[in-house]
Amino acid sequence: MPLPRSLARFNKKVTNRIQGLWAPWLPPWAVIVHKGRKSGREYHTPVLAFRSGPHLAIILFYGDQAEWLRNVLAAGGADIRRAGRVGRLSNPRVLDGTDPSLRPSVRRIAARRLRVLLTDFSE
Repeated sequence: MPLPRSLARFNKKVTNRIQGLWAPWLPPWAVIVHKGRKSGREYHTPVLAFRSGPHLAIILFYGDQAEWLRNVLAAGGADIRRAGRVGRLSNPRVLDGTDPSLRPSVRRIAARRLRVLLTDFSE
C-alpha cells in the first residue's frame, strides 16, 4: 500500500527541496530530471534508487500514479543524478515489489506492498 497522497504533497513542497541538496551525491538517493508531459518544464525529483548491474530500481513509495513517474513513462526515460554523476534511464517499466528479477534488498524494502520502477541505466 503506497503512502498517503497528502504526505506526497507535503514532501513535494517541503522535503524534496531539502533532499534535493544532497540526494545527487549520496546513494542510494538520487535525483530524477524529467520533463512535464504537458508543460515541457524540467523537474527534479529525489528518489531512492538501487543499482543492480545495468539496471536501476526505484521504490515507488507513492504508488504508480505519481506525476514524476507518469512523466518518465511517457517520455520513455529520463536523466538521473546519482553519486555525483549524470546518467540516463531508459526502458522504464513498473514491477510488483516481489518480482524475482529485483535484488533481494529491493524486494525487502518494497515489502509486498509497493511497486518498483525498473530501468536500464547508463552513465
